Amino acid sequence: MSTGNYAKGLRRRDAIVEAATKVFARAGFEGASIVEIAADVGISRAGLLHHFDSKEELLMAVLDQREASDREVFLASGSRREGGIGVLRGMVRLAQRNEGRPGLVRLYVALSAEATAQDHPAHRYFVEHYTRILEGTTDALQSAKASGSLRPEIAPDRFATDLVALQDGLQLQWLLRPERARIAAPLEAFIQSALTHDLWALGTDVGSGVDRPRGVTSSDSNPPFES
Repeated sequence: MSTGNYAKGLRRRDAIVEAATKVFARAGFEGASIVEIAADVGISRAGLLHHFDSKEELLMAVLDQREASDREVFLASGSRREGGIGVLRGMVRLAQRNEGRPGLVRLYVALSAEATAQDHPAHRYFVEHYTRILEGTTDALQSAKASGSLRPEIAPDRFATDLVALQDGLQLQWLLRPERARIAAPLEAFIQSALTHDLWALGTDVGSGVDRPRGVTSSDSNPPFES
């Protein structure tokens, strides 16, 4: 295959994944049609199946791209360099970014709900995804506790479970009532409630300071639901 044809094939795959993301977000996996996705790209069903053998394979490509996008945002924020506190900051930064990506949030909410069925093609993906998220969040909180940044009465594993559940619930509420709900601000407030210092004043060296993401304010001025 020539370089030009290879590049064209990659662009076509990207276009298919983008179209599938929109259709899966709107209709879920069960309601999505290969024919509809192909039509959105301007190709035939056979043309789509030339790139992806099945709707299940296409679904996994969509989920992999979504996770890669989240990872890119998370790492670009420098969160990994900031240790356990950096992971918590990264969650707030990612939540803020998601407020500008309603399509991806809708995709995640729709598919994660469908995937609670054990025979769903993404069931294993979401089980493993949540296992990684919970383990990573627990590790971050344990690190924060070891450094004295987490209040001593906070149990990292239980708080991690509550934090991930809150994040998912906030995303759902935001999709239902975007004019009133927020994701990043209440998530930040919940994290802050467990810390001994300001989340954004903590660094690898306490007091080094990191800028709060633009548009995210404290819970006092930006409650989960505006009146």
